[in-house]
Amino acid sequence: MAFDADEALDIFITEARELLESFEEGLLQLEADPDDAETINAIFRSAHTLKGSSGLFGLHHLVGFAHVVETLLGHVREGTVRVTPELISVLLPCADHITRYVEGVAEGRLEPSPGEAAEAEALLVRLAPFEPGAAATADTPAESAAPAESAAPALSAAPAEEVPERAGLRAWRLRLRFGSDCLRNGMDPLSLLRYLGSLGTVDRIAVDDSALPEVSDMDPETSYLAFDAELSTEAPKSEIESVFDFVREDSDIRIVPRDHDEFVGRIESMPDRDRLGDVLQESGAVTPGEMDEALRIQRERTRGEGPVPIGQVLIEEGIVPPAVVEAALSKQRRTADSRSSDTQTIRIDAGRLDRLIDLVGELVIAQAGISITDHLSEAQGEVTRLIDEVRHSALALRMVPIGMTLRRFERVVRDVCVDLGKEVHLTITGGDAEMDKALVERISDPLMHLVRNSLDHGIESPDDRRKAGKPAQGQLRLNAYHDAGNIVIEVSDDGRGLDRDRILAKAVDRGLVPQGATLTDHEVYDLIFEPGFSTADKISNLSGRGVGMDVVRRNVAALRGSIEVDSVRGQGATIRIRLPLTLAIIDGFLVGVGGSSFIVPLDRVTECVEFPTDDRDRDHMNLRGEVLPFIRLSQLFGLDDDGVRRQSVVVVEQSGQRTGLVVDALLGEFQTVIKPLGPLFSTLKCVSGSTILGNGDVALILDVGPLVTEYADLERTRYAGAGNSDRRLAAARS
Repeated sequence: MAFDADEALDIFITEARELLESFEEGLLQLEADPDDAETINAIFRSAHTLKGSSGLFGLHHLVGFAHVVETLLGHVREGTVRVTPELISVLLPCADHITRYVEGVAEGRLEPSPGEAAEAEALLVRLAPFEPGAAATADTPAESAAPAESAAPALSAAPAEEVPERAGLRAWRLRLRFGSDCLRNGMDPLSLLRYLGSLGTVDRIAVDDSALPEVSDMDPETSYLAFDAELSTEAPKSEIESVFDFVREDSDIRIVPRDHDEFVGRIESMPDRDRLGDVLQESGAVTPGEMDEALRIQRERTRGEGPVPIGQVLIEEGIVPPAVVEAALSKQRRTADSRSSDTQTIRIDAGRLDRLIDLVGELVIAQAGISITDHLSEAQGEVTRLIDEVRHSALALRMVPIGMTLRRFERVVRDVCVDLGKEVHLTITGGDAEMDKALVERISDPLMHLVRNSLDHGIESPDDRRKAGKPAQGQLRLNAYHDAGNIVIEVSDDGRGLDRDRILAKAVDRGLVPQGATLTDHEVYDLIFEPGFSTADKISNLSGRGVGMDVVRRNVAALRGSIEVDSVRGQGATIRIRLPLTLAIIDGFLVGVGGSSFIVPLDRVTECVEFPTDDRDRDHMNLRGEVLPFIRLSQLFGLDDDGVRRQSVVVVEQSGQRTGLVVDALLGEFQTVIKPLGPLFSTLKCVSGSTILGNGDVALILDVGPLVTEYADLERTRYAGAGNSDRRLAAARS
């Protein structure tokens, strides 16, 4: 399937962002372990791939800057430049600069702005001293780091720069048959051939014009030419293949070694392998993409008596020479058809995915309508089963590991510690825990606030830590795990912890808490999320203005989540965010109050009990020896009492606190499609959304966390007022 130039550019932008994330992550890892050869190779490949992809789209400013970075990393890979904190401190801003270039391309700017060009010059000057021999030419650092002027060397048999004969240099034959729509899709075959010169030496190029029609029949937007080339390079076959990623779908690209003996010898020296594909891929004779293509062809050509041998397919398609296949077959212990399929991943358009989930939601609503009839019970059960499978499959597509988001904070911790003069080691655990991609994107800012506050307020300076008997290096930990249908993200530090007395005194001064009030530790710590609340002695560029923590709670609440704090004075603090796994569909418990219906998230419900008749005038009940406060939803929402004789209590739990919800009817479990309430109800508390029932009625979805908190605040205010009245009455009587 062909794609146009805009689609190709979108793919480039997406992949460039991923490469830059890997590049930054590798630099931070390299700073911790400067001798990690695998990481050095990985970041070099990221820079090289980014440069090559940029050249395909004529982004010369990006190619030139990435070329300088790649060249320096090449010296690091060769061992002529040492990895130092100073080098990392220069390369990280370079990564930021390339990111700005990529985002500019995403906005439609194919040339750098004057500010970006000036920033590039400044960064090149900073990079120059790290080049080999820079000390001898310190007077002209900018010249030694001059960027490349073009995307790649000109199309010719010899490159602009001689490639040294080093160990690992291999010769390849390339047969390039580009699709007829290549030009029409925005891809220039000549630019791809030019870029080959940046990988090594293009020894020969032959043009095949046998497909050219008569001049009168020629279409200027159709590609008719084919090419045969020979390339000498140290790059692996997979890197050569990646040059043609954007045209592979409608082109015939074949890359085979000129010297078969090298691969035959490499295969013979390998340990035995069960599958032919493993042998060929490990030797470098076949790339994963070529093997996937061969397997596809094998499936298409399968005969009645059995599959065509994969080795035969590889030879007939010109992917691997016969001698190399023969050498690989000698290592094979099992037949080719026993080769297991590899797990593959695909990139999914978020818009299409959202549409799929919307359709699933409508299907759930339609199924709920079926449930109100007594007919077709068997068919209904089958439909329900299929809906559950589709729902879980669709939602699983949106589930992504949170580890990538957490790893972004490695750079944040490093930069903030440099500004504050602190030493902090970041530990990330639970990165494999999955959550809805929409949640991952929206939780980054709240986590940023929490990490910065831990670094600024929580963890002490090295001198203060030594005085307190702690190691000079502080510890910051990001942890994620699943718990009862939710995902929990923890930000922990081993710093000074929260000062309970100071927080309480500040709250009294501001009138948030009455003088002499008795609060639990959790209630005191919860005060730090009040708007404008801060105990900082001075304002810094990171904190002290009281802005941030209230935003954190507001953002978390908007995601139907909760946040709580645990702290031990002098030992550290842990801030725990609890979020639902997805925002699209939840399992709920349907209850009736008066003539209205409400949905309680099922993961918050612990049990349902009958409301005791002797407790109708109270605000609490005895639940197996435990005092259980309850909330009358009819009073809270101002609903008419229909005089129901028998009521029930739905026991919910939030942050370890159990509360009862008094309802008129228990209507059972209900798969809930969450519909937003709209901007008109943006200030409505205790409700997180709505859903449509099978009979067409609308039911509100209760937000248990704010519901319990709001009611507790109302009760605390009522009791405080009653207490003040009692004290005033006693004073008057005395």
